Amino acid sequence: MRVWLITVGEPLPIDEAGDRLLRTGILANLLVAKGHEVVWWSSTFDHTRKKQRFDIDTSIDINNRFRINLLHSVEYKKNVSLRRIINHYGIARKFAIMAEQEQKPDIILCSLPTLELSLVATEYGKKKGVPVVLDVRDLWPDIFLEMVPAWGRWLVKWILRPMFKTAGAACAGAAAITGITPAFVDWGVNYANRARSDLDREFSMGYCEVPPDQKDVMEAEKFWEKHGIRKDNSEFIACFFGAMGRQFELGTIIEAARKLKKQNRSFRFILCGSGDNFAYYKNLAIDCDNVVFPGWVGAAEIWTLMRIASVGLAPYLSVQNFTMNLPNKPLEYLSAGLPVVSSLNGVLRDLLFTYDCGVTYANGNSDDLVSILVNLYDHPERLRKISENAHALYKEKFIAEKVYNNMISHLELVCENYRNR
Repeated sequence: MRVWLITVGEPLPIDEAGDRLLRTGILANLLVAKGHEVVWWSSTFDHTRKKQRFDIDTSIDINNRFRINLLHSVEYKKNVSLRRIINHYGIARKFAIMAEQEQKPDIILCSLPTLELSLVATEYGKKKGVPVVLDVRDLWPDIFLEMVPAWGRWLVKWILRPMFKTAGAACAGAAAITGITPAFVDWGVNYANRARSDLDREFSMGYCEVPPDQKDVMEAEKFWEKHGIRKDNSEFIACFFGAMGRQFELGTIIEAARKLKKQNRSFRFILCGSGDNFAYYKNLAIDCDNVVFPGWVGAAEIWTLMRIASVGLAPYLSVQNFTMNLPNKPLEYLSAGLPVVSSLNGVLRDLLFTYDCGVTYANGNSDDLVSILVNLYDHPERLRKISENAHALYKEKFIAEKVYNNMISHLELVCENYRNR
């Protein structure tokens, strides 16, 4: 098959050393390994670092069966901003033009969001007779309704009615809907205003457990030693990796760290990442010497710290976009046998309870979080058991090669059904 993958916002194989490939990047490599031809449409703008990779539209050949087409649009500093919306429109417009100059694919897998690219992709598919699979990754535009009080949502929905119309048109134009949970698939099918079919399927996020090079691991160990973190220390380390934006309740973590300072137990919180609220949280923890902010860290540093830490933190807000979701971060923790300490209700909470591989505390309740961490600190045999359960669950359900090879088989099925309709 000749496959087009359309995803912006993920790390690319051309990005800085240490960046980990995620869903689309792993899928692209597996497609190529199976003999398929891949064109990945993405953006010149690096969403994570908030900077341009190139100043013009750029195409890069990774190998003779894998090319990345980077579309240029305006940059933005904040994830929720007018400039980001302009960026999305600009990229979609560029795709509509440049897609006409490319050899027609056999199938397109497009991530939603962005809404604009999803709509343009399905319109292209209808025009050219190409099946388009929409992979629902975030619930746009519903996610914006949860940013305002309940009394104001009708107004926001009215203002954003073009976005809701775009979501409906994109989903209705797709040959199939996939998503990271059954609820995400149902969401897309509902926007398409049709019944769910056998071609609408969920594929969880998957995580690659391949260790970094030994040299990189040794450098990562030195990096953590500079922060006073070693494999042989006796501290109970809770780690976090992610963008420090409005989706996380890191204030509750910092409050818990402050309370634990007063107890006769050795806790350390390592909060890795950057984002809109980085400076705010660092200032909030200025009196907490048991909280460390190392900034953005690469794959080797993450891999190494997860094998030193005692638990992984998932302090998500329990909004619809997350309660219906199974985020990538907790799965990454599971791959290292890290019990997940989470504030998220819904799918993740049910998973942690069913497989006994983590604990959920109440959103915004630092006392509840302190109680959970103290209990795990005082009962190392319990911590060891749920750690074993965590790694067993990862091996059963979330190994990237298993997840995404199944997804490739599904794309082949969609392509075959489309030809034979």
